Amino acid sequence: MKYPMNVIACVSVLLSSPVMSSSFSPAVFGRAPSYANKVPNKGVNNKNAERMTLLLRGGSEDDSSNNSINGAGVALSAVSNGGEVEETADVIPSTTSSSSTKAKGVGPNAPPPGLIRRLFPKFPWHELPNYLTYVRCISIPIFLGLSYYPTIMPNRAPVLSLLFALASVTDWFDGFLARRWDVTSPFGAFLDPVADKLMVSTALIVLAGRYGGICAIPTAIIMAREVGVSALREWMAQRGARDSVKVGMQGKVKTALTMVSITLMLLVPEGVGLESVGWTKYLGVLGVGGAGNVVEGVVNDGVASVLGPSLIMLFASAFVTITSGSVYFRAAAPALMGKE
Repeated sequence: MKYPMNVIACVSVLLSSPVMSSSFSPAVFGRAPSYANKVPNKGVNNKNAERMTLLLRGGSEDDSSNNSINGAGVALSAVSNGGEVEETADVIPSTTSSSSTKAKGVGPNAPPPGLIRRLFPKFPWHELPNYLTYVRCISIPIFLGLSYYPTIMPNRAPVLSLLFALASVTDWFDGFLARRWDVTSPFGAFLDPVADKLMVSTALIVLAGRYGGICAIPTAIIMAREVGVSALREWMAQRGARDSVKVGMQGKVKTALTMVSITLMLLVPEGVGLESVGWTKYLGVLGVGGAGNVVEGVVNDGVASVLGPSLIMLFASAFVTITSGSVYFRAAAPALMGKE
């Protein structure tokens, strides 16, 4: 059985996330012992101990040379005790600056650099979440153009499905990296949800044009909800109560259902219409159409059997869209009615 290309691509990107992060750093799992905090034997150079600790925590030779020994220094003092002199070690905890073990630009709560970040230390890793958002924005016109041109494109379905799947994965991945590296930017916070809505809306409009009313109805519901909730959040933010309409679990379920259903529907090859789905015959005019751009003698790639399940998921997404939207408006009802 031939697996869809988008499934393979999604799995590959998801598996690459721990490599991109600091999963390979031993300090993440607490396995980087602090040699500098141990009481050294008399005459031992404590600077070497500090250097060993710094290297295990993901630092470099330059970092160890730039840090003074006072962060892990040992103050030896002679104390008279009953006529005898004994040596006591006053251990000062290590206060090595976190900026020396982290990539430039990441937040204070970010873990130490991992394998990939240490291999490319000059790359602006703190900007990577924004770069992924930019890629998602750029993919929108590419997706729209490939939906219609070139006219003869046998692999149009898997290409569009893969493109949308990758864009959906970057939606999760940029948020994951931003939280892990503790990096935020005002422009990124604005552009990320906008890019998501533009990509989903574009794909839904393309599918509505192909399959007609059966796809246009849930598309209208989803887009109307997005406009309404976005306006509600902006209005609540002006009142300083945006947290009361923040994204909940239903909203996340709605987003997942929508993206999966669109990915599967895009995988259906041109030439496969709604007539291939048994239950659509009970929908009258809504159950007709969707063959797409069919060229005689051209066999289009794709998976025709996923059309029925993807339509059901799209309707489920529209239902969750209504319920999740009602939650937001109920939460904002006191403010909307002037009772706050």
